[in-house]
Amino acid sequence: MKLVENDYNYSMIVQDILTNEDFCKLKYIEHHATTKYAHSIRVSYHAYKITKFLHLDYIKTARAGLLHDFAISKNGRNEIERFKDTFTHPKQALIESKKRFELTDLEENIIISHMFPTYIALPKYLESWIVVLTDKTIGLKELLGKFKYKISYYRNLYILFIYNIIK
Repeated sequence: MKLVENDYNYSMIVQDILTNEDFCKLKYIEHHATTKYAHSIRVSYHAYKITKFLHLDYIKTARAGLLHDFAISKNGRNEIERFKDTFTHPKQALIESKKRFELTDLEENIIISHMFPTYIALPKYLESWIVVLTDKTIGLKELLGKFKYKISYYRNLYILFIYNIIK
């Protein structure tokens, strides 16, 4: 991804994660309108930039932001299974991450609390809150992108409807 390629410091911080064989499996798992891999990079990179600007721990934020959705699930699951993942994937991501990488308390909190308030782990650090908000913002943008055609179609119908009323 261009985000990683264009920022040498960021790529050095997360290189071991991006080349991890199991983490690379996220490239093939659909998430919002993209893949878990691409989504995780976006969240990680933007949270990294914010925390770096604020002089917070941008290294741990970048790494944990990348691992926040590191729960390997299968494509083609039904809506109920995907809905259940909303409540279980933070814990699964933490388990998978701890198996493969050494994590600090800050990194663990970022991963387990990234779905707050949907998942009841409380963000304890400012870096955790930044990942929570970054994940929500990027996730919403990705979802809206997925439904862009439908949204513009219904918006146009609405405009036609209003036009006919006031005509």
